[in-house]
Order: sequence, then C-alpha cells, then structure tokens
Amino acid sequence: MEEKIRLNKYLSEIGFCSRREADRLISEGRVFLCDRQAFVGEKIGRDEEIYVDGKGVKKEEQKVLLAYYKPKGIVCTSQKKEKHNVIDALGYPIRVYPVGRLDKDSRGLLLLTNQGELVNQMMRSRNGHEKEYIVTVRQKIKEEFLKGMARGVPILSTVTKKCTVEKIADDKFRIILTQGLNRQIRRMCEYFGYQVEDLKRVRIMNIKLGNLMPGQFREIEGKEMRKLLSLLKASSSERIIQKGAHPGMLERDRKE
Repeated sequence: MEEKIRLNKYLSEIGFCSRREADRLISEGRVFLCDRQAFVGEKIGRDEEIYVDGKGVKKEEQKVLLAYYKPKGIVCTSQKKEKHNVIDALGYPIRVYPVGRLDKDSRGLLLLTNQGELVNQMMRSRNGHEKEYIVTVRQKIKEEFLKGMARGVPILSTVTKKCTVEKIADDKFRIILTQGLNRQIRRMCEYFGYQVEDLKRVRIMNIKLGNLMPGQFREIEGKEMRKLLSLLKASSSERIIQKGAHPGMLERDRKE
C-alpha cells in the first residue's frame, strides 16, 4: 500500500511553496485534488493530481538557492496582492520563496529557494544559526548600550538570547543574532531609547551579501553550497515555535 504524505509537506518538498503558504492556500479553498477541494491536514499519494488556482502543480526538477540583495521597500512575501512583493521584484524564472523574512524598511541579504526542507533546517532557531547585521542609529552609541544589547533584552514577552555586538562607528554597530523575533533589532534598540536609521543584513550562516548591489542576486552553488549543507547536516526536519517569531518562520510541523 502506498505511503501517504501530508499535502502541505508534499507541496513544500516539490518546491511549490512553504508548508505555511500551502496551508494558507488550502484554507482559502484554492487547492483541489482532481475535482474536489482539498482540506488542511489532508494526506495524499505522491501521484495525486493537484491544482492550485486551476493550474496543475508539477514537481520543480531544478533545485535552487538564491542570495538576493533586498532593497528597502520590498516586502518578503510571495503574495501577488502585495504590490511590492519580493517575487515580482526578483523576477526569477523558477518559482522560489523567501527563507525567513527581512523587514520592509530593512535591506540586505535575503535567501530564496524552492527547497522546502532546506527552509525548515535553516529556520530552526535551536541550532543557533547566525545572522549578521550592520545597524546605524540616530544617537551616539554608548558602552552601556552595547553591553545591554549583548546580555539580552526583554521584548515580546521574552528575553533575547545573548549575542555578539561590536561598535564600528560613533553611530554604527555590528550585531550577530541566532534567533528571529519580529523586528528584533529595532525593538532591542528601542528598549534603550535608540532609533534605527538603517539596518542591513550582511550574512546568514556562511552565506555573505558580498558585492551584490540592491536588486541583484546570485545562485548559491559549489563550495559555498557544500559548506552550507555541512553546517545543516546535524539538523532535523522538525521546526519549533519560538515566542514572538515571525508567523510561519518557526512553526511546528508535525512529522507523520
């Protein structure tokens, strides 16, 4: 007897969308199995005919991971109703979706892929995957501010994890986080009375923004990709909820 798989997991595995996005599409009544409407949590066979918005869904054979310099004003969503969505801004010929998010008012490195399980591994906060940012504030930076940021800050009904913070100019600092709370850096700065003028992400794990200019992208491959997979090797496919995280970023997916 054929082993069945959750519909949202299948759509993620074939590179159509993330599990969270799949559940949203299903709940909105936009996903059909042959001639009947699918339901959230449903299990299917791998040869099932699937239609989204009336179009047949096919497995994406070419697996890609992109490093993209997201400009300010671009929104990290694949929803077409958002005028400034990242998918239209990117204009890539293969369907991809963002790995995590970067605020509309922030800029810098954003990863996009069509590999669902890769997203799950990278977004698991308990593995301490690093994200590095360069932040400019409107005030002169004091030593007490740097120490407070590094120790952990009470925001969103929790306390942020200890992190690395380094002053690089009178109004600029470097910070390395291992979690992804909603607007985390901005909220941390606000706690100490500092206002963020510019926030730029320059690294995710071993992937660096490098020489990319706003709006440009490159494919992650070769040595860079092998290093990333090596760092993720010990990761499981289970994702966990973290208080205050972006919706869908750290949501628990039940393993069947």
